[in-house]
Amino acid sequence: MQAGNVCHSRRCAPVVAPHDSAASSSRSRLQPVRAQQAEASPGLLAKLGRVIKEKAAGDYERFFKGTSKTRERLGLVEELLTFWSLEDYEDTLEELEEALITADFGPKTALTIVDGLREELKAGSIKTADDMRSALKRQIISLLEPASNSSSSSSSSGKTSELQLQGEPAVLLIVGVNGAGKTTTIGKLAHRLSKEGARVLLAPGDTFRAAAAEQLAEWARRSGAKMGTFKEGGRPGGVLAAACNDAKQQKDVDVVICDTAGRLHTAYALMEELANCRKSIANVLPKQPCETLLVLDGTTGLNMLNQAREFNDTVPLSGLILTKLDGTARGGAVVSVVDQLKLPVKFIGVGETPEDLQPFDAVNFAEALFPAAKQQ
Repeated sequence: MQAGNVCHSRRCAPVVAPHDSAASSSRSRLQPVRAQQAEASPGLLAKLGRVIKEKAAGDYERFFKGTSKTRERLGLVEELLTFWSLEDYEDTLEELEEALITADFGPKTALTIVDGLREELKAGSIKTADDMRSALKRQIISLLEPASNSSSSSSSSGKTSELQLQGEPAVLLIVGVNGAGKTTTIGKLAHRLSKEGARVLLAPGDTFRAAAAEQLAEWARRSGAKMGTFKEGGRPGGVLAAACNDAKQQKDVDVVICDTAGRLHTAYALMEELANCRKSIANVLPKQPCETLLVLDGTTGLNMLNQAREFNDTVPLSGLILTKLDGTARGGAVVSVVDQLKLPVKFIGVGETPEDLQPFDAVNFAEALFPAAKQQ
């Protein structure tokens, strides 16, 4: 896309795409969204996270299609589930543990799952192949639900898989390494929130790349969101604070979604800058950000763990967004990441369209990995 004038004043116009027939058509399609935004009710944010999750809960087909490569990689696990016998279940459990490790569940999580199955076998609750498959899904769900509870959506830590939108405006800080898909994820999230009637502002905190602001502006145009002012080379914390202050003063924004530059979790100075971004937002809106979400590239498998630990140490995370799961066979790592970090997965990316950024549901995820025989 061709960028418009990139301004340095907080009051100048945001980066926008030039007018063309396609853009005009897209804008006309966005008019209903903007009408909804203008009529957003005061209590909208308090329930919006739950509404989004409930609407997506029945969309099992997207989970199923988006996890097809992971399901293929779990072929050996499926074979073990189908042909095991009570007489040699210990041998089966050992093979199952190895198969889960190979499928990116990781040694610790694989052992936890197998130990749970062993207890159920000893209790006599597993007798058939269907029993074994159901038990495996129960074990996986139990690891995912303490952080991403799909029934009560809460945990002992107070963190939840539902998006928590609190404050006027609510501020979401989106962080991650280079190439994880942060800006695209922000765009898809803005689309989903706008569709439900929230008035959204996108804040371009990646001040190192003009292209990042252009990409964000394009997503703002598509979703009907507002675009914050971009200041190339500016202090990221200052840009985000200015956007939050504008939203606070103008009172016409429900949610501010803050983009940040990608950074390696091993780069100390850049990680400290991220902590300063969070402080800058809190200086303007003391109880914000209400969500700090780490975007992780699902194709990296268990390498996600170290990234998440380092980010969580620098800016306490409230949840995870896992992208590109439709393009990888390493979806088993989702279970390991949640099990070890006790952080809820808020959304997973299972395709290219905005609707393919799906609110995470532990039951749907487990069912998609190990469907009943008639679904395979």
